[in-house]
Amino acid sequence: MSRINTVHEAAAWRLCIGCGACAVACPGHRIRLHDVETDGIRPVLSGTECDFCGECLKVCPGVETAHASGERLGAVSELGEGFGPVLELWEGHAADKDIRYRGSSGGLTSALALYCLEKEGMHAVVHTGTDEAIPWMNRTVLSRTREELLTRTGSRYSPASPCNGLDRMESAPAQCVFVGKPCDVVGARKSADCRPGLARRMGIFIAFFCAGTPSTQGLLDLLRSIHANPEEVRSIRFRGNGWPGMFTVTFKEESRPPRTITYMDSWGFLQKYRPYRCHLCPDGTGEFADLSCGDPWYRGIPENEPGYSLVLVRTERGRAILRGAIESGYVILRPVEPWVLKESQKNLLGKRQAVWGRLLAMRLLGVPTPKLRGFSLYTNWRRLNLEEKLKSTLGTARRVIQRGYYRKGSIPVPASPQA
Repeated sequence: MSRINTVHEAAAWRLCIGCGACAVACPGHRIRLHDVETDGIRPVLSGTECDFCGECLKVCPGVETAHASGERLGAVSELGEGFGPVLELWEGHAADKDIRYRGSSGGLTSALALYCLEKEGMHAVVHTGTDEAIPWMNRTVLSRTREELLTRTGSRYSPASPCNGLDRMESAPAQCVFVGKPCDVVGARKSADCRPGLARRMGIFIAFFCAGTPSTQGLLDLLRSIHANPEEVRSIRFRGNGWPGMFTVTFKEESRPPRTITYMDSWGFLQKYRPYRCHLCPDGTGEFADLSCGDPWYRGIPENEPGYSLVLVRTERGRAILRGAIESGYVILRPVEPWVLKESQKNLLGKRQAVWGRLLAMRLLGVPTPKLRGFSLYTNWRRLNLEEKLKSTLGTARRVIQRGYYRKGSIPVPASPQA
């Protein structure tokens, strides 16, 4: 098996998840982030030669993601093997009607972030927003007001690298909120472990549930499939404005009516464009965050539903923030039983159960794999039936051979870096 010495090599072996932490970690500022249309945001070495200091690999969640010993189970022990540490499980929504309506599923992430800004004295929220110049692209933003948070509500099912805002967080005058995918939170935490100044500015980590990040090519193909030329697009909204909301495209030509399709149809199209590393990720529910939020799919959604979300309390820090948000009237929540999470996120649990078999097949074929510890991977895999076990191993081996994943790939460099 090949040894990985830099994040560029990690990307070439398809282990990168595009969080952007490496670009901030590089002491020589030699890493630039590029959106590879068919894959995602990837690191490319630029300028002088790399001196192989290893700082980029220290913060890379794509190469290694691990729970500390004894950290996995949490208070709700029956969820530990499948969903990581959970201290409390709630369901509810933002108290602010606009935030609730415009958010992806009840606006809880935005409401909790706003509480931290207005009541906990935090300086800003580091998260992902739309690139105004290129509406099908994302950029890392710092939001400091309710109005800024409102304009950036809704999911973004395309590549994003919020960890490339960690340097701005480190130089902030007070603690900040970090919001991102589960893997982004791991990159941010690993970065804070290496940088004491950054650790002092980490106010709270909030994750949202994630089934994988489709490539930019997926979004461009989706636009074309509904007869929306990307160059004519003014804005794209993936979700929100009701739950789960519609995929909505508006155009620069104001007289042209918006194009809409259902969330289920858009995600059904886009999920085929997820890079292979997403299929090796056991953490779809933000196990390393203080709080994590996601859809309660365990029940049907009535017509004109304004939105609900689950929120998992992962740490004592998260518990304190959630209590404050409830008492201050920012969120409306009720506690729910563990079965609600299991029924709501069957697909994420199913993916976790298949990971051990997928890693086994790759290792037998000599393909580098991520180091994943503390996820009960073998225990989860054993719960699969024989057909699913064979699919996770033999199916993975077939894909590795057919797609040439046993060879290191190359990272094409686009003309412009990711913003």
